Amino acid sequence: MSLTILDAIKQRKSVSKYQKDAVLDHSTLNELIRLAGCSPSAYNLQNWHFIAVISDEGKALLKAAAFGQPQVETAAATFIVCGQVQAHKTLQKRLSPSVKAGTIPADIANAWVAAASRSHEGNFQLQHEEAIRSGSLAAMTLMYAAQGMGLASGAMGGFDAEQIKKHFPLGDDDIPVMLITVGIPEKNNWPQKERRPVEEILTLA
Repeated sequence: MSLTILDAIKQRKSVSKYQKDAVLDHSTLNELIRLAGCSPSAYNLQNWHFIAVISDEGKALLKAAAFGQPQVETAAATFIVCGQVQAHKTLQKRLSPSVKAGTIPADIANAWVAAASRSHEGNFQLQHEEAIRSGSLAAMTLMYAAQGMGLASGAMGGFDAEQIKKHFPLGDDDIPVMLITVGIPEKNNWPQKERRPVEEILTLA
């Protein structure tokens, strides 16, 4: 099953009840993250990291860290979406494939590296904000990728970050931004909830 991006946006809903025995194979997990990795980021920092929690042991630990929310256990996979601080230090390496492919001229890449270093080095608030922004963008892309592949998803912000850092392989620069559950939905989930009208959320300037 494959949806257009407009269909995915219109049809996506937050799911909390999943078919417990559903399994996502490694190729599906890889494709979800390949698509999530297409998300935008400042300077093309690509400052994100995903941990797919699929084992029973991992799900039990993550459920405890998520204050007992049951969808962590019933979803086929729950992704711990992390943003990364200090990503400016690896920007040269992350831009290198684009330079080699001719997508970005070398002088532009070097200018981006210099600009990112000036703005980010020692500015821990900016690093943190950039990590949250990038992680959030990647999480949304992951949900649309799941929708387009015929899967359901749900975003979760309720979790103990310290417990996640303790039990899962986060890097030193990783900040857990949110959890994204993915799987096959049960039939008794709520439909997509009503949204505010455009005239309430759009201002022309």
